[in-house]
Amino acid sequence: MLRLRASLLDAIRDFFRQRTYLEVETPLLSHDIVVDAHLEPFEVQSPDDRLFLQTSPEAGMKRLLAAGSGSIFQVTRAFRRHEFGSKHNPEFTMIEWYGVGTTWRDQVQLTEELVRCVHSNLNADAATENAASLTAVVLLDTPFDCIAYADAFARSIVSSVPDRSVLDLTTEQLRLMAAEYSSVDSQTCSTFSRDDLLNILLAECVEPFLGSGHPEFLHDYPASQAALAQLNPTDSHTACRFELYLNGLELCNGYQELTNANELQRRDEQQNTSRCEHAVQTLPGAGRMLAAMNAGLPNCSGVALGFDRLIMSLLGEAKIRNVIPFPIDRA
Repeated sequence: MLRLRASLLDAIRDFFRQRTYLEVETPLLSHDIVVDAHLEPFEVQSPDDRLFLQTSPEAGMKRLLAAGSGSIFQVTRAFRRHEFGSKHNPEFTMIEWYGVGTTWRDQVQLTEELVRCVHSNLNADAATENAASLTAVVLLDTPFDCIAYADAFARSIVSSVPDRSVLDLTTEQLRLMAAEYSSVDSQTCSTFSRDDLLNILLAECVEPFLGSGHPEFLHDYPASQAALAQLNPTDSHTACRFELYLNGLELCNGYQELTNANELQRRDEQQNTSRCEHAVQTLPGAGRMLAAMNAGLPNCSGVALGFDRLIMSLLGEAKIRNVIPFPIDRA
């Protein structure tokens, strides 16, 4: 596995270099932290400073983009508290990249090319004596599937409100749907926000069927879940955001990147409000990234891909600990 990881990381670096992406490094420990209601960073306290281990290299990489770096990629470590289990480890390897002048649809295509590159190299390595016991899942020659968020819900859940998009349902209708189709009881559902309900239904009823047997992109997320993505210019109810799934496992998250600093500030406040509602400590945000965006972030699209999950998925492994040298209980 160590040899395999090293070989695949070499292939990934070659993939981006051939496409004129520059490899960069950004701090693992920073004053900046991107605010996300659902991600909890590790905080490093000192008498004079408040620092955070990064949940992704996004803040640092966007500062480089604003400084004129051009298209960039990074192989790095990311840290997220409370993420344990068969598919999670609180420290993991992330591949993140930003293509200046590209759209999110360009990055969908690039992501597919990257996954196929890794798959091809994995098969080549598995054919050698050192990795003879490894067998990669089969990727069909047909393009990866794509499905819109609302269509994925319609495919997976028999709605009690026919002929309507899940994005048009009221919070009360979503509560009834969650009480009927999820493991959460109706009393608990009554306390949840609209996005909480969508996330429960996505996790329990939709995700298990995404990428079944063949990789599948989920796109056009609700505008309320845009994170740092732009809203769709032809449909303000959805965001220019996508994720890739294989057999129900999320592999990456991609955006048409938000460039408006004022909108970033508004979304940070919104995310911190959501954290308060969930009784989670608020975060200071990424002030240095905000200043960089004010100075001018170029039009770009970016993707964050979990390297360990990609290997796990392509090998058909059920547990992430089987593809990393030091899972948290042995770290």
